[in-house]
Amino acid sequence: MKNQLGDLMQQAQKMQEKMQEAQQKLADIEVQGESGGGLVKITLTGKHQARRISIDASLYEENDKEMLEDLVVAAINDAVQKVESKNKDSMADMTAGIPLPPGFKMPF
Repeated sequence: MKNQLGDLMQQAQKMQEKMQEAQQKLADIEVQGESGGGLVKITLTGKHQARRISIDASLYEENDKEMLEDLVVAAINDAVQKVESKNKDSMADMTAGIPLPPGFKMPF
């Protein structure tokens, strides 16, 4: 019983170390979301921080503020979805082989 508890504690410590590494890697990645066929692009980090936004000049000429706002929102949502997907994939790789209860969510 002592040996099993020791093994479990070692697994938990290794998992914690992997989580810290994964969080740092995710903070360093950049994901680009876009909308309007690439007319609006936004770059987010793995921690959902905006790094860059690019808006094609043709959208300024159209003088349609509402459409531009919608395209910016769509680009942000696209980037967020891509970050979430990368986070999920990273966590799946990290927890592979570790029996976690159904519905257990990691702190991301």
